[in-house]
Amino acid sequence: MPNATVLVIDDEVAILRFLRNALGGQPYTLVEAQTGREGLTKAASYSPDLVLLDIGLPDIDGFEVLKEIRGWSSVPVIILSARGQEQDKIRGLDAGADDYLTKPFSVGELLARMRACLRRKALGDRDAGEPVFESGDLRMDLVNRQVFVEGREVKLTPIEYRLLTEFVRHAGKVLTHRHLLKEVWNIHDETQSHYVRIFVHQLRKKIETDSARPKHLLTEPGIGYRLKGE
Repeated sequence: MPNATVLVIDDEVAILRFLRNALGGQPYTLVEAQTGREGLTKAASYSPDLVLLDIGLPDIDGFEVLKEIRGWSSVPVIILSARGQEQDKIRGLDAGADDYLTKPFSVGELLARMRACLRRKALGDRDAGEPVFESGDLRMDLVNRQVFVEGREVKLTPIEYRLLTEFVRHAGKVLTHRHLLKEVWNIHDETQSHYVRIFVHQLRKKIETDSARPKHLLTEPGIGYRLKGE
């Protein structure tokens, strides 16, 4: 998205300086906030296309800021945090974040994650009823309920199809085990996450050229899975 407005909510001066330099030559307008309350105010005032949110803010916990934003906006949010524990990542993603980067991170990785989020937003702002998903040799026709790999139709079981549909609807975004259990099986008990692992394994055997080295359905260790979208 050219001239996208990016809101950064972070109180670390070094990180703000790093982001100014990293995004300076990019087609983005940068808006900064150093507290959670200031971030919420600017999120409402500027209607940003993307939010980069730190968790360790001086006034309000970043998870609370995310919860507030999600109460009225679907703007993509990438969490930037020094907290690298899996539980923090899971909590952020389940609360509605689109992605999670642990500090320190490279400029290249940040820009790639930002582009992925902005692409999803652009697609969502277009016709939400887009019936066909394509990524590399994978093609899914949501209207006719057909899946093709390298032009060959692949037959999926009802649960495999429902699982792939959930990934397609959130292509490029990390989906946690908890999210998948709730949306695909209507199960709210995380101890049943083996259902997800079993069916992802089965799905990979059908949509991946080499299920041991997947190129479409990627694992986020300890957190969940991400369907690569192009």
